[in-house]
Amino acid sequence: MSEPYSQKAAFQAAWSIDQWLNYLSEIHPANIEMGLERVAAVFQRLNVDLSNKTIITVAGTNGKGTTCAMIEQALLLQGKTVAVFSSPHLLDYRERVRIQGEMLSQAQHCLAFIEVEKARQTISLTYFEFGTLQALQLMADSQAEFLILEVGLGGRLDAVNIIDADIAVVTSIDLDHQEWLGHTREAIAIEKSGIFRTGIPVIIGEPQPPTTLLDAAASLGVIASWQAQDFHYGLTELGFNWRNTEYQFEQLVKPLIPAQNAATALQVLSVLGIPLNLTFVNQLLTQTKLAGRRQIILHEPSIMLDVAHNPHATRLLAQEISQQQYRKVIAVVGMLADKDIQQSLAPLVKCVDSWYCASLNVPRGAKAKQLVSVLSQEKLVLEFDSVAKAYLAACEIAHKEDLILAFGSFYTVAEVLTLVEGN
Repeated sequence: MSEPYSQKAAFQAAWSIDQWLNYLSEIHPANIEMGLERVAAVFQRLNVDLSNKTIITVAGTNGKGTTCAMIEQALLLQGKTVAVFSSPHLLDYRERVRIQGEMLSQAQHCLAFIEVEKARQTISLTYFEFGTLQALQLMADSQAEFLILEVGLGGRLDAVNIIDADIAVVTSIDLDHQEWLGHTREAIAIEKSGIFRTGIPVIIGEPQPPTTLLDAAASLGVIASWQAQDFHYGLTELGFNWRNTEYQFEQLVKPLIPAQNAATALQVLSVLGIPLNLTFVNQLLTQTKLAGRRQIILHEPSIMLDVAHNPHATRLLAQEISQQQYRKVIAVVGMLADKDIQQSLAPLVKCVDSWYCASLNVPRGAKAKQLVSVLSQEKLVLEFDSVAKAYLAACEIAHKEDLILAFGSFYTVAEVLTLVEGN
């Protein structure tokens, strides 16, 4: 090791996690750079052994986080050791890695960052690639039996895909990140199917899979389970129903997470050979939740947080809200400028009574006027220069039987959570 590098390593050994994150943001010119060559080369140098672990890789346009959370919760209830990597985080970077359902210390994160920095040498890594390798180092050190890996973007060229999955999951397929993944569901499905490996079990939660996904499954000879074909679910006034070729459950409690994701997770558990019974599944459905996903943080008025930021997610969110009995729905919304703002807001128009549009003051954040411009036909549309101001204004006028819905981005939800937790 050269003397300058030794000095740099000694300096970095004293860094806090915030210093590391600032460094990760500075060492690569782009936030996203598709391709696996660089991250795979550094992973090989890390010499991390995951051969004795069961790898579950989860891709999809929406629903990845909650599907991972339910699989994780089930394995924990079964006494298994489990590690999860997911992104992005809401309030604390350490949320991205959970071991036995808990975050690790800042010191553990910093030590893993040091290991990746030593291994990368002169190889340039993006923020996400560096973080993925750091997460894999932490998960390997944890001795967990099961690793659940959430794909960050797409699948085929995502950093997570340097690891061969034992089970692959695709939760949903719709339009998002088109500049990277393609402008059709067929093209996006090809990217998602990149996590498949020859002959492995694959669980597809998307009820209308594009032909390209069917073709990918056939060409690799995967053992596929298709939603609405190999497993089925339904929601009625009496509860949640789910069945596959082995199990049939009726009038279960309604899940706290979206029903489609709960159904997909149950099929994963069935394929894993986890025994399912009425008591266990009900326990799972009542205990699985994830911050920022249909999250009710207060009542009277009800305040719901959801990270929905694309048309597919907001359609599902609108269905959920329309089934509830609220006097009025007040939407506090902030979005990134590169999202399809018009198509993302459109599904909620029928169930939202007033719009509190906020500028998102982050890189790529949309200004409030961009949101207002697509809501010009609505009766009550207000403009605010921050999510915090929009949220506080909504709280001032909300009746106890109203719903305040804060949505549109992880950043939007994080700003509201920070405000609420600070009070």
